[in-house]
Amino acid sequence: MGIKDAIKKAQENDQSAFNYLLDKFWNDVYGFQLKRTENENDAEDIAIRTFSKAFDKIQTYNSKYEFKTWLITISKNIHIDLLRKQKSSISNTKTRDSEDEFYDIIDESPSPEDKLITEQNLAKLLRDIKKLKPHYQDVINLRYFQELSYKEISEQLKEPINNVKVKLLRAKKLLAEIIEMN
Repeated sequence: MGIKDAIKKAQENDQSAFNYLLDKFWNDVYGFQLKRTENENDAEDIAIRTFSKAFDKIQTYNSKYEFKTWLITISKNIHIDLLRKQKSSISNTKTRDSEDEFYDIIDESPSPEDKLITEQNLAKLLRDIKKLKPHYQDVINLRYFQELSYKEISEQLKEPINNVKVKLLRAKKLLAEIIEMN
């Protein structure tokens, strides 16, 4: 599968095309962010967000530009947004001990989707999960009900850990939308 074919198939919502693009460009985006952030966790987090956003917005991709350039631009914007949020959070915080502690707090804080998911009544939540595609149901089940790590999920699904992370992000986002619609 070539890159142009993969993009076309991804625009038609072909999961294997998303996986192909993720595998093909993960190192480019991750490496780019690793140079910028000098922090493996942050680089990985931004890369996951980049692919999640890119896959979400794949319909808007303009073939005049290189796909890699488009991904890097998305990645750069996500990083800039995070830096802005950190600055505003830091200025609102009384303690300014070290940036490392701040990153730990950011990494551990649940996303709006996480909060929405955990606030749901269990029976209703299970019904909502059933509305997801089977592969999203699986990843939600393994992560939240069986409480497996990314590595364990990756081994169980026989998929690269990057796919698991992006798939979980996507699943949480879709589940949050289902919850909000009800």
